[in-house]
Amino acid sequence: MAEIIEYKCPNCSGAISFDSSIQKMKCPYCESELEMDSLKKLDQALTELQASEDLSWEKGASDQWQQEEAEEMRVYACQSCGGQLMTDATTAATSCPYCDNPVVLKERLAGDLKPHAVIPFKLDKEAAKAALNNHLLGKRLLPKVFKDQNHIDEVKGIYVPFWLFDADVAADGKYAATMVRTWSDANYHYTETNHYSLLRSATMAYERVPVDGSSKLDDRLMQSLEPFDYKEAVDFQTAYLAGYLADRYDQSADISLEQANQRIRQSTEKRLANTVQGYGSVQRQDASIRLKNGQPTYVLYPVWLLNTSWNGRKYTFAMNGQTGKFVGDLPLDRRAYWTYFLSIALATSLLVYGLVWLVYWL
Repeated sequence: MAEIIEYKCPNCSGAISFDSSIQKMKCPYCESELEMDSLKKLDQALTELQASEDLSWEKGASDQWQQEEAEEMRVYACQSCGGQLMTDATTAATSCPYCDNPVVLKERLAGDLKPHAVIPFKLDKEAAKAALNNHLLGKRLLPKVFKDQNHIDEVKGIYVPFWLFDADVAADGKYAATMVRTWSDANYHYTETNHYSLLRSATMAYERVPVDGSSKLDDRLMQSLEPFDYKEAVDFQTAYLAGYLADRYDQSADISLEQANQRIRQSTEKRLANTVQGYGSVQRQDASIRLKNGQPTYVLYPVWLLNTSWNGRKYTFAMNGQTGKFVGDLPLDRRAYWTYFLSIALATSLLVYGLVWLVYWL
C-alpha cells in the first residue's frame, strides 16, 4: 500500500503548500508561513511510518484491468476528504481532484528513486499564464483552440526528473585548411593557394550535463528550456513538491547516458573546431573523442507545462519555472490563413483598381 504525505498547518490544520514567491511553505487559510528547515524532522519521521490502511477493493465480474494496465495504475485515498486518487506508475505528487489539497505519493520517492536535489519553483502559475498569453499575442492565424482562455487554466507546474552527468574528455582533431592570396601587376592577376594540415588536441571537463529522465517529454523541448542554475538547488525535501505535480524518472541513468555523451561530443567537436582560426576555409578530416563519465546525479527541475491537441497532433508549451524562459511551437490554421490571404488580396485589388480609376478620370 502506498503512503500519502500531506503537510498540515500547525495553527489551523489546513493543507499547506510551497509558495515560490517567498520560498517557504504557506497556509492559504490563516496565512502562516513555515521555513523549509522546520519541516526536515517531520519529513524524516514520515519516511519511517508504516502503512496502516487497507486500500484493497473487490473486482467486478467484468471489465477487469488487464495485467499490464493494472501494473501501471495505483489507487490512493486522500486523508483530508477520503476521495480516491488514481495515478500512473510514474506520478510522484499531485492534488486531490475533490478537495484540491496537495498530496505527495511518498512511495514513489523512496529508495533508489529519491532525488539528490531540487530547484524550487521561483515563478508561480500567474507568471506562466502571462508568458503564454504573451507568446500567443498577435498570432492571428492560430487555431481557435489555442486562443480559448479555458486552456490558460490548464497550465500545470511539474517537477521534471533530470540526470546530471559529469565527464572528463580527451579530444584530438585533424583539419584541412587553405589560405588564398591574390594580387595583380600591369599584365596579370595572380592567385596563390596554400594548403595546411592542422592538428588540435585538448582536454575538457563537463559538469552537470542535463538529460531529462522522463519519456513523456520531448527531449528537444526540455533542452530548449535550458539553462537551469544549479547554484539555486537545495537538498531534496518532499515539502517542495506540495502543490505541484512530480514525475519520477522512467528512463534510467544508463539509457540517458547515451544522450549525454552525444551532447558532450557535439560540444567538444564545436569547441575544438573553433580553435582553428585565420584560414580561408577549414574542413574537418578526422576526430577522436574519449569520454570518462562520473557518477550521475538525480535531480528535479521546475517546469510549467500546457498540452493542447489539434488535428490529431499534440502541442506542448513549456516555461522554465526558475528563469521564465518560454518555448513552444504554434500551428497554422490553414482555413484562417486562406481567409486572411484572400481578404488582403481583395483589399489590395480594390485599392489598385480605385487608384487606376482615379488617375483615369483626373
